[in-house]
Amino acid sequence: MKYKILRIIFSFILLGSVLGALNGYWSEWLILLMAVIYISTILILSTNIRLNFFQNSIHSAVGKDGIGLSFDDGPHPNTLKILDILDEFEVKALFFCIGKNIAEHPEIYREIIKRGHVVGNHTFSHSRKFGFLSTRAIISEIQQCDRIATEVSGLKTKLFRPPFGVINPKVSRAILATGHITIGWSVRSYDAITSSPDKIYKRITKDLKAGDLILLHDNIPQSAKVLEQLLVFLNQKKLKTIRPDHLLDIDAYS
Repeated sequence: MKYKILRIIFSFILLGSVLGALNGYWSEWLILLMAVIYISTILILSTNIRLNFFQNSIHSAVGKDGIGLSFDDGPHPNTLKILDILDEFEVKALFFCIGKNIAEHPEIYREIIKRGHVVGNHTFSHSRKFGFLSTRAIISEIQQCDRIATEVSGLKTKLFRPPFGVINPKVSRAILATGHITIGWSVRSYDAITSSPDKIYKRITKDLKAGDLILLHDNIPQSAKVLEQLLVFLNQKKLKTIRPDHLLDIDAYS
């Protein structure tokens, strides 16, 4: 609905610009500028899941006395290091897994669940073109991931996190069609683009507060060191770490 309103507003502005240009009041450069502004606005709204513009997503638990940890892009051999650290601190997390990685590392996927963590859907291929796929293709990506997850674990995942946090009208329609709950984050570590564990750690802890849901990646080597530092920090600050589905009061499986 918001997207339709935005599109109508920009359509009227563009139409006015075209009519103005035809009558000598506006230049073609203004029309081009309006088109660029429109496209830029859609890109910003589509790549910021926390804005909840095209799809209502859950990002945090306001008023809750605890922190949630979530990991993207596994299962991966490095996931085992993450699991060992979580065990050491007796912490449970939420892992959004890629379908093709589940197929490649089914034993690690089962190990995540065996150790008491919860899993969610992160599409089958995590395509870099995800934001440009058709609604039908996105539905297929989600369903393929669900299918392999169920084959490997027997669980039917209900939670979904889109690759790169991209939410546009096509993604929103696909999520509606598959019936998943969209989970975002309130604290993004940027561990996938920053090689320095210290910078990642400082970014996470700078404004961390109760109710936050942290995004990390379990397929990146530096994430293990960051996680260990983070869990020590949380203990020092007496901030409880709660499994995200419990923190957010949602059911992870259907």
